[in-house]
Amino acid sequence: MSTTISPLAPTDVPEMPAIAGVKLATAAAGIRYKGRTDVLLAVMDKGTTVAGVFTKSKCPSAPVEWCRAKLGRGGSKGGFARALVVNSGNANAFTGKTGKQSTALTAQTAAKAVGCTTGDVFLASTGVIGEPLDATKFDGVLTTLTEAATPDHWMDAARAIMTTDTFPKVATATVKLGKAKVTINGMAKGAGMIAPDMATMLSFVFTDAPLSSSVLQALLKSGVEDTFNAVTIDSDTSTSDTLLAFATGAAAADGAPKISRASDPRLKAFAKAFRDVLADLAEQVARDGEGARKLVEVIVEGATTKASARRIAMSIANSPLVKTAIAGEDANWGRVVMAVGKAGEPANRDKLSISFNGIRVAKSGARDPSYNEAEVSEVMKNPKIQIKVTLGLGKGRDRVLTCDLTKEYVAINGDYRS
Repeated sequence: MSTTISPLAPTDVPEMPAIAGVKLATAAAGIRYKGRTDVLLAVMDKGTTVAGVFTKSKCPSAPVEWCRAKLGRGGSKGGFARALVVNSGNANAFTGKTGKQSTALTAQTAAKAVGCTTGDVFLASTGVIGEPLDATKFDGVLTTLTEAATPDHWMDAARAIMTTDTFPKVATATVKLGKAKVTINGMAKGAGMIAPDMATMLSFVFTDAPLSSSVLQALLKSGVEDTFNAVTIDSDTSTSDTLLAFATGAAAADGAPKISRASDPRLKAFAKAFRDVLADLAEQVARDGEGARKLVEVIVEGATTKASARRIAMSIANSPLVKTAIAGEDANWGRVVMAVGKAGEPANRDKLSISFNGIRVAKSGARDPSYNEAEVSEVMKNPKIQIKVTLGLGKGRDRVLTCDLTKEYVAINGDYRS
């Protein structure tokens, strides 16, 4: 956790309302950091449904495997949750048998404290990979947290899960479900090792809407594709990517209808609000990229398909040469051409057009005749840079978010374990 807040941090931080059926508490357990909170406990009422999406890494963390086992492949086995335990400082990844033992002990400790079964406990960890996690540090702490949990610790919760993040990431929305008002609250952490593949580093979304676990699963699966999965900081997919959603169902008491099918037309407004929360959190992750000074939006249009546009956009967004040019405020379209060409997707050099912040610099495969160096240099000073590439081949379009690559990124990651 940095003491210097990213210059791209949102200026407006929402007031996070309470959600009936959810209580939060944080503590400093000394997992790795000195003098800061590093454990979050969320306690949910009985009947809370749960769903999740996780990293596709072939080397997942022990908590990812724990959650997958509780949810089952493609959906929820039991579909219910009573507790979520998150720690920062140690990812409990690449830790062998001791990692599995740590998750089991943590879940047992939480279950005893909350008064539920271990099957109702969900876990997530973030931090250094390869270091054993001492789960005995949770003993006593989780009991204290259960007793201290209240509905209004959202910002504290978001801070407790931070590692190299420079600011806590939260988002909220209210929407009608039937005739009742329901709330959606979300938090996320992530600043490096970000190229999500089904989720983000860590993100947790809570609602009082009465939704089945299968509906939550459908919302997550569709919601991440153009939000968290359309963000990259450094092209590296974490071993720990976890996105969990919890629905307490408390709004049913106010008349909210119980939704058990993802195709239910009453879900339409809620689904949009849910996706908006994910999109807000995903952009905050991009804004907090390690060492970032510029938020970069890459738009690719005129591709043969949306999938092709996504792959080309990611090739641009993940290019160290493009990202360092942005850091140097250089509209180097040659590097963009390079990234388009190496993506392995259909492209025609002589139809290619490129613009930076709305100023076209290249047209029909060559420098734009109206190119003005001074004009372009001025717009490259902006904190947000949009790179738009038009391929002229079809109707495929996509958008991804990234950030620039600065000397600070190297410094942060060069010293990460020291």
